[in-house]
Amino acid sequence: MPVAFRGGGLQFVTLRPRRTPYSWPRENEPRSERMTDTPHILVVDDDREIRTLLRDYLDKNGFRATAVADGPETRRALERSRFDLIVLDLMLPHESGLEICRELRTRSDIPIVMLTALGEEVDRIVGLEVGADDYLAKPFSPRELLGRIRAVLRRTLAPRLVEPNGFRTYEFGGWKLDTTVRSLTKPSGDAVSLGGAEFRLLSILLAHAPRVLSRSELMELMRGRDFDPFDRSVDVRVSRLRQTLGEDARAPQIIKTVYGEGYVIGVPVEKTQ
Repeated sequence: MPVAFRGGGLQFVTLRPRRTPYSWPRENEPRSERMTDTPHILVVDDDREIRTLLRDYLDKNGFRATAVADGPETRRALERSRFDLIVLDLMLPHESGLEICRELRTRSDIPIVMLTALGEEVDRIVGLEVGADDYLAKPFSPRELLGRIRAVLRRTLAPRLVEPNGFRTYEFGGWKLDTTVRSLTKPSGDAVSLGGAEFRLLSILLAHAPRVLSRSELMELMRGRDFDPFDRSVDVRVSRLRQTLGEDARAPQIIKTVYGEGYVIGVPVEKTQ
């Protein structure tokens, strides 16, 4: 049920998200060692009503949330638990959110979304310059905060995209793609003609297997430019690749569609450098 909360700057609605964690970080600790199944968010706000409402809202929408009031409580929480992201209010007693953010950045790359009742551009710029990953001015919708948290986690925790030419050959489902001579060979041993765009698309999918790649990621790797949501060229290329690979369009096995997410290679891939 929607809840309006103007005094502290909130307008409540409802939604859902997903996943990884940081404690007061150990030096050079690899991110993979901090992963857990349920994402844990630390909410830092001196207004008890705001932090309680945010904690409950996040708990109801797929996160595990802990709420604290100031810098000392933040440090104690980080010593006790691991977190995926911090939602940090700028205006805190004794020491500001900027000071806490600056201190965190000397020892950690934990994602930080900063909140503030100050809407001035200079405040947003300073917050981002000291290391915040995103910035949200009060009053704000918890739905928007939720969306920003999810977006920051996607950006900071997603596996790095790689260039497909890092591997010389890919063997998959009986097929073989040789990137040095740009050739595709059937399971029978016959060579298959492959256009430049289809060759690059197949190379990209094979290089990232078994990861699902979104259309925007594929567009970025294929063209090196921002993704146009109305550009269906990736879908056209995938369709042509499936035809080349002799796939059943209704039930493809090699290039699978993951609805709402993107495309993935559905067979084991052996990569040779």
